[in-house]
Amino acid sequence: MNRVELTAHLTQLEPLRHTPAGIPVLQLGLEHRSEVEEAGSARTVVLEMPAVALGSLAESLAGAEYPSEVRVVGFLAPKRQGSNQLVLHIQSIAQAQ
Repeated sequence: MNRVELTAHLTQLEPLRHTPAGIPVLQLGLEHRSEVEEAGSARTVVLEMPAVALGSLAESLAGAEYPSEVRVVGFLAPKRQGSNQLVLHIQSIAQAQ
């Protein structure tokens, strides 16, 4: 299963664009900070991740406040075919509580 769920801050919102097929696309940046337990020790995790939203979700995010903390659910996919760089494809997003 390929599912990612995390709370993050929006760090970057690119202008809304459309694919040649007319599908809205919004590229954004996310920053996540948390503390998790690993092998019995606390570990601080700090990461930045590129993300993309498509369709009506992209249109609704285009007007989002920046930066704001959000809870995102999605999946990881290569940036392009054959690439080792991953991008989070957002399937749902909500204001973090």
